[in-house]
Amino acid sequence: MTDTTASDPNVNDAAARRNVIVLILAQAILGAQMPMIFAVGGLAGQMLAPNPCLATLPISLIVFGSMTTAPWISPLMQARGRQFGFFLGAFAGTIGALIAAFGLWTGQFWLMLVGSYLTGIYMSAQGFYRFAATDRASESFRPKAISYVMAGGLLAAIIGPQFNKLVMDATVVPFVGSYLAVAALNLVGMFLFLGLDLSKGTRATGPEKLTGPAPRSRKAMLSDPHILVAIIVGMVSYALMNLVMTSTPLAVVGCGYSEARANDIVSAHVLAMYIPSFFTGHLIARFGVRAIMALGLLILAGAGGVALIGVDLEHFFIALILLGVGWNFGFIGATTLLASSHGPRERGVVQGLNDTIVFGCVTLASLASGGLMNCSGGTAEAGWTAVNLAMAPFLALAGGALIWLWLRPRDAEIA
Repeated sequence: MTDTTASDPNVNDAAARRNVIVLILAQAILGAQMPMIFAVGGLAGQMLAPNPCLATLPISLIVFGSMTTAPWISPLMQARGRQFGFFLGAFAGTIGALIAAFGLWTGQFWLMLVGSYLTGIYMSAQGFYRFAATDRASESFRPKAISYVMAGGLLAAIIGPQFNKLVMDATVVPFVGSYLAVAALNLVGMFLFLGLDLSKGTRATGPEKLTGPAPRSRKAMLSDPHILVAIIVGMVSYALMNLVMTSTPLAVVGCGYSEARANDIVSAHVLAMYIPSFFTGHLIARFGVRAIMALGLLILAGAGGVALIGVDLEHFFIALILLGVGWNFGFIGATTLLASSHGPRERGVVQGLNDTIVFGCVTLASLASGGLMNCSGGTAEAGWTAVNLAMAPFLALAGGALIWLWLRPRDAEIA
């Protein structure tokens, strides 16, 4: 595993701690839009889609937008600075929410999809908050910085769904108020980025501006076992979380419960995604990153098992809480492993490559979610079963990759 701390003169934990505070606030305010959109996106899509199998397409377009943005926004941040990329993401989120609201108001599904794609640009930029937290952090502070920033999502989990309850029926057309509120969150939250201290080590007009060895080719990066396993575990953790979460509101309402109950379950899920962040970094420091990633995969498997037992409210709540905790351990663990596996001059390429692959698979999971939920057996119960059974092969893939890394000879690890 590569240790870049010793050779990087830009390490400054005082600045890193300041950045963590700003990024926590950004996660809380701007990040509140994601549980709002995920709670109503599938239901809004079901209202407008010409085919029920396309109900989750608005959410899929968000993730697709994130996937296609990552390859260019990460190098852009390295060239122009993190603040520039974060401002751009929030601006795209504002425009996307307004277009989606207009599409809902006028009953034009394609406009909602355009707005969803632009929201994906915001989602991609938000994904780099966790990496920005490590830019000036020491090796020992990195997992804690990532964990603390991800913990900002706890506030988003409280603000988003509860705010959504107030606004989603505020207009004649359902859910238009949710998208207008999302636009407002973006406009207010973007000014937080003025408080970031990322002027060193995160902006370059040429290779000479960053320290460390010359960057490797993409092929060589993907041949690095640590980078490869980090990508696989991050990809599986995020994709499976999205697969199940996207279909949850449809399953809950389809099984006879109210939209308010669906909102409560999504809220509990998002809380479970971020509450562990207060101690995930400490657990990684204590037990090692691979052990925490393995625990995350086991908890994700437990979520699928509970969901398959039944469709009572307690089953939904428990399954979605386990899904959130499993995602937290798997994804933060994978991010920590990735952040410690490349040099400063590889930052833009590696992080962009990682998020392209991760969100590419999340896009496929989101697309599959609607099809499995609405087009598998004809009932909500059958669709929900299909969604959760689909987790198994991907958990086997990630588990196998992690075991392979764990069994590598010690001299290979040191090399």
